[in-house]
Amino acid sequence: MDITIHASFLPHDDPDASLAFFRDALGFEVRMDVGYEGMRWITVGPAGQPGTSIVLYPPAATPGITDEESRTIAEMMAKGTFASLLLATPDLDSAFERLQSGDTEIVQEPVDQPYGVRDCAVRDPAGNLIRIQQQP
Repeated sequence: MDITIHASFLPHDDPDASLAFFRDALGFEVRMDVGYEGMRWITVGPAGQPGTSIVLYPPAATPGITDEESRTIAEMMAKGTFASLLLATPDLDSAFERLQSGDTEIVQEPVDQPYGVRDCAVRDPAGNLIRIQQQP
């Protein structure tokens, strides 16, 4: 069986701020930017990897979500506990320097972890935890 990851979904609460982070700070390409009924779904992805995307979506558009669930999701997003993403780069220090030069919320500077990886952590504008690992 030949299966790949085509797209993952990451919530946002401010499409313009999320777009600026993923496009400008991380250097991702914008693949689609779709608006519907006052909401936006923005598909981004790394240059040179057209088959891998992240869909930044408004959690309020989730079918069947209750008001209480919507409030819980908003609270968890604000704390950075609702969603996360793990990225990789061949040059972690350069990537971190680029992120640090902007308005990115730094959670952890690059460090060699005891479990064998070197990584850092930041939050996107929605509060999602973004970890970036150094590729071997």
